Amino acid sequence: MLISLGESIRMRRKELKLSQSYVADLADVSLNTISKIERGEANPTLDVLQKIGDVLGMELKLEIKGLNKLGYAFGSGISE
Repeated sequence: MLISLGESIRMRRKELKLSQSYVADLADVSLNTISKIERGEANPTLDVLQKIGDVLGMELKLEIKGLNKLGYAFGSGISE
């Protein structure tokens, strides 16, 4: 079974017994952003993902395949 990014973040946060608010404060992002990421309603930037990953002790691993097929150019098409 595939686990979404938001689910992975939520599971790790709960494993560490941290609130969304606490993670948001430490990652210097809004509570709304954390909530939306966990629900799969946001497309966070790599910078935001790195900050959250640092707080939760998660390593950011990316596999980039076929971005040109999707019409993306490096440095664009990714937003918070």
